[in-house]
Amino acid sequence: MLTFIGLGLFDENDISLKGLEAIKNADMVFAEFYTSRLMGSTIEKLEKLYNKVVRVLSREDVEVSPDWLAEAKDKNVVFLTGGDTMVSTTHVDLRLRAKDMGIQTKLIHGASISSAICGLSGLQNYRFGKASTIPHPYTSSRGNTIISETPYNTIKLNREHNMHTLVFLDIDKEKGYMTVNQALRLLLEVEKRRGEGIMENAIVVGVARAGSYEPVVKAGYVHILQEEDFGEPLHILVVPASLHFIEAEALVKLAGAPQQILDGLDE
Repeated sequence: MLTFIGLGLFDENDISLKGLEAIKNADMVFAEFYTSRLMGSTIEKLEKLYNKVVRVLSREDVEVSPDWLAEAKDKNVVFLTGGDTMVSTTHVDLRLRAKDMGIQTKLIHGASISSAICGLSGLQNYRFGKASTIPHPYTSSRGNTIISETPYNTIKLNREHNMHTLVFLDIDKEKGYMTVNQALRLLLEVEKRRGEGIMENAIVVGVARAGSYEPVVKAGYVHILQEEDFGEPLHILVVPASLHFIEAEALVKLAGAPQQILDGLDE
């Protein structure tokens, strides 16, 4: 049996009782923390809680050569991830590989940033369109700095359908954790290049350390919010479309958005 377990958003205490029981009954425990991280915990804390050795897998171990899957043919193996266990396409691929190997699989879900962002901001979950990720810029073979325009395109497409955009921020082993501030500057750089008005005077929402006892949630105009201090990672960004009155009121009261965003909205 291979059991996929989502650990939740912030620390070792976010796991469900069902997930904790499955880990304690497992023969082997594997984890990956390159798609998401529990910023309020450490491997040592996890191992102490589980009373198990946690083997942390690299991206290659998960996406290229997941030889460890064979252990689940005759052992109870669990695979741990931050957030919910099946939000990442990578994890779906692992489950399919296991199925092809004749290995039974089971899912134990955890809290996901995809739903947490709605509770923290007050934005309505059914109004979100396609999500996107802003990667760190990289240098081409010609020495040019390349900034991905895919997130900008996704925001543009969602806005055309009056949908909010959830924007994940890059986690890179060498370049570190992208901040809301860096993400907004990159989007504004693309805006400057293309001049399509997608980000100009846009209201945006930045969230830091969701799942902790003191998350930071700030909303405001993009040029102002890019200078705000969001503190330690992990950060995530939302670019809303037009706002329902309740959404706008929530951003004002829960996230410090300017009162003027309520002007002209019907109750």
